Amino acid sequence: MSTLPSPEARSATTRITRTFAFIDLCGFTDFSDSHGDDAAVAELVKLRASVRAAAPLFGVRVDKWLGDGVMLVGVDVEPVVAAVVAVCNQMAEVGELQMRAGIATGPVIILEGDDYVGKAVNTAARLCDRAEAGTILAACDALVLPEWVESKPRRPLHVRGLAQPVEVVSLSAMDGAGPSPSALAPATAIMSVVDGLVRPLRALKRT
Repeated sequence: MSTLPSPEARSATTRITRTFAFIDLCGFTDFSDSHGDDAAVAELVKLRASVRAAAPLFGVRVDKWLGDGVMLVGVDVEPVVAAVVAVCNQMAEVGELQMRAGIATGPVIILEGDDYVGKAVNTAARLCDRAEAGTILAACDALVLPEWVESKPRRPLHVRGLAQPVEVVSLSAMDGAGPSPSALAPATAIMSVVDGLVRPLRALKRT
């Protein structure tokens, strides 16, 4: 009599298509060393507030926080791109540290229901590592952009762990385009509170 495979065995052979994004704060360690832990935590709060405001707005899930970064996952490409660009714009206005990001989509395996294994995950992570400060790099394969996001061609990148170079573009919001500022208002409010707490601490440390 045959039996059904275990949930672990089934998940190990089930592939789904997902879009992944990795966001990272540039120069965080040096910033923490030169400005102090309070200022560094303030930057993390700004990033997390921006992500928490943007992710549900576009139907994207925060998969995990990665110290001074975050991993996002979405079923469709366009909402993930929109969320990342919105976060990047927000941080450019209110943060002291620039962010960078990598985006890729493709089939992956869900491992034990809560982890992803596949080329798309690795590609997104490596593109984030290779991105310059303030830059969003996206793999061209299956890329879909919101109408308010524009792309610029880049040279193919040879990234660690991948045999073939990755065709990539850099992404940014068109001038005057993007989600309404009121959509990210909760994040802006949190950041105002954080700045109000951190600035007096910095002044005390300088005296």
